[in-house]
Amino acid sequence: MNRYFYADSITNFVGSSENEILGALAAENSFDLVDLQRNAWQFEIQMLKEILRNKADGQILFEYSIPRLGKRIDVVLLFQGIVFALEFKVGAEVYYRQDSEQVWDYALDLKNFHEASRDLTIVPVLIATEAPDSSATQEFCLYDDHVFEPILCNAGGLREVIAKITQEHGKHADLSRWGYSRYMPTPTIIQAASSLYLNHSVEDITRSEASGENLQRTSEFVMRVIEHSQANHEKSICFVTGVPGAGKTLVGLNIAVRQFEKKSLAVYLSGNQPLVSVLSEALARDKKRQEEERNPGVRYNLTTARRDVKSFIQIVHHYRNETLNKLKKPIRDGVLEIDPAKVTKHQDDGYSEVEHVAIFDEAQRAWTKQQLANWLSRKQGIHDFPMSEPEFLIWSLNLREDWGVIVCLVGGGQEINTGEAGIGEWLRAINANFPNWNVFISDELTGKEYAEGELEDLLQANSRLERSSDLHLAVSMRSFRAEQLSNFVHFLLEGDIPEAQERFRMLEGKYPIVLTRSLDQAKAWLRRQKRGTERYGMVVSSQAQRLRPLAIDVRCKPDTVHWFLDDITDIRSSLFLEDAASEFDVQGLELDWTCLVWDGDLRWQGTRWGNYSFTGNKWQNIRAPERKAYQINAYRVLLTRARQGMVLCIPEGNPDDATRLPEFYDGTYQYLKQIGIEEI
Repeated sequence: MNRYFYADSITNFVGSSENEILGALAAENSFDLVDLQRNAWQFEIQMLKEILRNKADGQILFEYSIPRLGKRIDVVLLFQGIVFALEFKVGAEVYYRQDSEQVWDYALDLKNFHEASRDLTIVPVLIATEAPDSSATQEFCLYDDHVFEPILCNAGGLREVIAKITQEHGKHADLSRWGYSRYMPTPTIIQAASSLYLNHSVEDITRSEASGENLQRTSEFVMRVIEHSQANHEKSICFVTGVPGAGKTLVGLNIAVRQFEKKSLAVYLSGNQPLVSVLSEALARDKKRQEEERNPGVRYNLTTARRDVKSFIQIVHHYRNETLNKLKKPIRDGVLEIDPAKVTKHQDDGYSEVEHVAIFDEAQRAWTKQQLANWLSRKQGIHDFPMSEPEFLIWSLNLREDWGVIVCLVGGGQEINTGEAGIGEWLRAINANFPNWNVFISDELTGKEYAEGELEDLLQANSRLERSSDLHLAVSMRSFRAEQLSNFVHFLLEGDIPEAQERFRMLEGKYPIVLTRSLDQAKAWLRRQKRGTERYGMVVSSQAQRLRPLAIDVRCKPDTVHWFLDDITDIRSSLFLEDAASEFDVQGLELDWTCLVWDGDLRWQGTRWGNYSFTGNKWQNIRAPERKAYQINAYRVLLTRARQGMVLCIPEGNPDDATRLPEFYDGTYQYLKQIGIEEI
């Protein structure tokens, strides 16, 4: 996609005919050009030509792309060293909150991710052409990062706004190359998935050229495997590895979306239910919005959009159960058989699912034979199940009589938890039972971060194997700020005070972390930080059982779809600050700002962490090393969910409540202060 539809100097813009400019805009427009859009452009051109008639030394751009948000700025005006982001609502008589937030988001995106805009003053302006003039009465608010709060004006007030801002903040600057500057965003997974779904490329939505090229190279390699398998009626499996934050999930979603666009069915599968639910709903809402933009006046049913999305994003257990439902039961002699009475055999895909391509995120977490057999026996009454989850998932796609591809996205540096099979089980299943499958592996798969120590022997035993560096994502997409936060949290949870202090100093001025004993103060701090559609919310440990006096009950699970996606008008939204999400709700997802309310389950006790579980009516020590590790990892997740900053709320406790004594909390509070975190 082009970064903009039209760009030129102000002088050339003013001197060009209206039809020339309209023609350039229409030529770049991928949607059917309807009268509503043409009339809006015509109004904007006429108005701006009049306002800018005697101006010089500036640039103007129409429909400038913001890929991270999947949208375009109506007009960017570059004048006297100032970036004006203009959002027009032609014919509007009211300044709507969502429109103001939208143009504020544009300004913040430019400030944070557009290289040429980092040191410039950025002014978001909402022009509701028929609304009352508010620019004369409002105070123009400039933040420390030189981004203005949105200015609201009607068609007649824009000239005055531009004049006043340039008079007070204008300076000489050559912005002739502004439109070609690098754009290096760090999107959330929701924003990234939405951008891909709206036909942006992975390069558009990554932080650096290197990470964009890396993602594109890996995606292209997998797409070539898919095309080869289809052309030659073969079956293949790919293992993709990557450093933390490199974008393995993004690669999986990119492949699923591209196959969806080609009408060739693929499905992205994850065991993370909140992630799947939130992504699916976000994409469905985007689909509805996109279809209604294509056909103004025609209502697109959200249920239809949800059905489309569900065809390529699913929870892995639902996908597995579809094939389980086709089996003959009971299982005899350890042999799985399809029950013809339960399903119709198709000429091309046999008894298989309809998808040719299955993408498994966090593939190393698939269950062992024992774990799957126990679960099926308890939950579904299926006894003596003979396969591990990796073997069964391969078996399911192997039912196809034409072709199929499995893509395993492999996370590194994570302990294999009880019941998780690891990557070795995928390879053992291929070697033992599916020798006709092609195997493509990252050349890093045998590294200690991914392997359980025996992969090389399994790989050597396979004669249809190809190694490639293209299947390893070597460049992190995380921002410098996120990388430093991860390091800080690591040392904080390790109890290494000097290292935690050093990492905290590296975050100062870039990523605010503050401390309070008051939940009301924490909430007020969150609300003050928010700009545009930035999201904030409360997070707590799933073991935080004694926050109920603060009206936080971990037994009441938030509706994660509404919690992550809805705005301040919905009481289920994170922005309402009534429901708190646990580590299970937020794993793999992010907010801009968080409040971590810290209970007595994890306490700093002088020189080490104390680990506790609330059972019955009292706290009990956690002694098992595995359970201690889980609890530390829960807080690791909670402490790394905020993209922009966080407040840590350590309650005061209550001397009259034996389950909430002040000493359960005071040690943690003093520890965090010792690291250097200031109290608000």
